[in-house]
Amino acid sequence: MEVTDAIRNRKSTRAFLDKPVPDDVVTDILECARWAPSGVNSQPWHVAVLTGETKQQVAEALAKLRADGEKTRQDYEYFPSQIEEPYIARRQACGHALYSALGIKRNDIETRKAQWMKNYHGFGAPVMLLFFIDAILEKGSWVDMGMFIQNVMLAARGLGLETCPQAALAEYPDVVRNLLNIPDSKKLICGMALGHADYDDFTYQYRTEREPVEHFTQWYR
Repeated sequence: MEVTDAIRNRKSTRAFLDKPVPDDVVTDILECARWAPSGVNSQPWHVAVLTGETKQQVAEALAKLRADGEKTRQDYEYFPSQIEEPYIARRQACGHALYSALGIKRNDIETRKAQWMKNYHGFGAPVMLLFFIDAILEKGSWVDMGMFIQNVMLAARGLGLETCPQAALAEYPDVVRNLLNIPDSKKLICGMALGHADYDDFTYQYRTEREPVEHFTQWYR
């Protein structure tokens, strides 16, 4: 697959087939991703690969916390406390596209909740990746992590797999660290579902829009 095709056609996949991903394939993906750039070659990435019973245990713990109404306590704030345009409209359009594809009405709160809860199980993917970073590192290393995570998604596509990067999997990091015996010095950035996409699922039948280049680019000559 051409790199440009992998980038242009990537989607956040929210439905996966019940088909295992061999350990060596996951290793191949991470082997490719590790060549991401990082400031002074710091290579700040730490990855937890969850499958089988461990994945199920973590998924059930996160889902229960959410269902019980536990307040989220991320290691960092992903979204601003006060959001403004154009981000409000883009966020609303994103949600509308998903729920419209599923045929879920705006006032169908319970069905919307049920769909959201699928986040914690990685939408049925057999592999869940969790990305950690040392707490001593600063924002520059978080930028490096973004490039590494993008590499993971592109490498997965090159091997015929799909992914969904998920901030939801980082909502209760203390619980995740405790279950996996990971020290508090490792901050949880996000998770990612990884597996074989169910291309026939309704969630795969839409695509969120992107702004044209001229809307976010200024040329200086």
